[in-house]
Amino acid sequence: MLSRGLEQFKDKRVLLLQGPVGPFFKRLAADLRGAGAQVHKVNFNAGDWLFYPRGAIAYRGTMDEWPAFTEALLKRLRIDVVLLFGDNRPVHRMAHAVATRLGVEIGVFEEGYVRPDYITLERFGVNGFSLLPGEPEYYFAEPPKCPPRRAVGNAYWAMVRYGLLYFAAGALGKPLFRHYQHHRPLSLLEGLPWVRSVWRKQWYRWVEQGIEQALTSRWSKNFFLVPLQVFNDSQIVVHSEWESVAHFIEATLHSFAAHAPADTLLVFKHHPMDRGYQDYGALIRRLAQAAQLGRRVLYIHDQHLPSLLDHARGVVLVNSTVGLSALHHGAPTKLCGDGLYDIEGLTYQGDLDQFWAEAPQHKPNRNLYERFREHLIARTQMNGSFYKPLPIVGSCTGLVSRSSMAGVSASGALPAATATQRAATVPRERAHLTAREDVVVGEKT
Repeated sequence: MLSRGLEQFKDKRVLLLQGPVGPFFKRLAADLRGAGAQVHKVNFNAGDWLFYPRGAIAYRGTMDEWPAFTEALLKRLRIDVVLLFGDNRPVHRMAHAVATRLGVEIGVFEEGYVRPDYITLERFGVNGFSLLPGEPEYYFAEPPKCPPRRAVGNAYWAMVRYGLLYFAAGALGKPLFRHYQHHRPLSLLEGLPWVRSVWRKQWYRWVEQGIEQALTSRWSKNFFLVPLQVFNDSQIVVHSEWESVAHFIEATLHSFAAHAPADTLLVFKHHPMDRGYQDYGALIRRLAQAAQLGRRVLYIHDQHLPSLLDHARGVVLVNSTVGLSALHHGAPTKLCGDGLYDIEGLTYQGDLDQFWAEAPQHKPNRNLYERFREHLIARTQMNGSFYKPLPIVGSCTGLVSRSSMAGVSASGALPAATATQRAATVPRERAHLTAREDVVVGEKT
């Protein structure tokens, strides 16, 4: 999509729904209009309005009324393309179903699969809804060429600043959008977990001294790493069989207790963005004690992830970018959710119960991984950031385009048969969003 250049949007009618916190969608609208597109925007709460205050449609209806409103809006404005951030937000799931039924193309932004310095943009859906092929053979074809990666730098504090402003505006402006339901509480209290996260980080740094050193020396290749998801992550809620992160922890620990070699450790690593929200320490201690695992189970937080991946016997996770990092470091990886990189030759394809013993014999195929990564970047990633634009002349978003690169088809599409085949495997949770045969994969970050 955008990675093929803005010129493809000339004379297109584009509808923007919710974007990431901050002014990215406002900047995107400016770039699209500069390319000759007609751009419309829907705001759902005062946080959306804060960063897109002019020329937007304010939706103040109920969730039950939203699908009919969406259909009428798409038809009235004759929309060609809908762009949104995160395809599992309630308003986006409904809009996705309507747009798909009407034959309107959908582009989904998300945080980058490949980090840092990339964002994600795919046609139809991301993660478990991605249309990227699941067949290893596809990735040995020559991928489209990409320009050299440009470093974005630290965008964390910009994201935090935008997030605090967004939630503050959303909370104060609730009376203006009283029917709106956010995927997180729109409350001024939402800032408290971030404060808690800061002091917890310092506490963990003190109490967990020496753990990383022990894991990368004495316990090297004798521990399994389990990176956890954010508690309300769609990878748990939508793209897996697990009811919650706690449910995943319990099932994983029980499997390890019953089937793992006796000389191995199980290491749960908390998600850094969830530090201020959840603490699974008591749960893990209780489960480990009940399973008579003693000190064979650890719960850690902010240790250096690449070092852990280099020394892990195997990695078990639901689905996150950590899985791609694990493949990069050559760690045997068991994916327990729906992930676009759950491909034979990359991840372990057997049951979790078997993985504990068989992991060392199932390292990812390095050649396949390199080719997969090249295709992933070329077709789904865009060099840049939602929160800190690269200094690119003539670009408000600051995203690197590869429109001038050779070797790119007119559409950047997958072969039709492959796209159709992949669409037929869209996870059960979105079975009602049957992809059209002509839906193809765009490029991200």
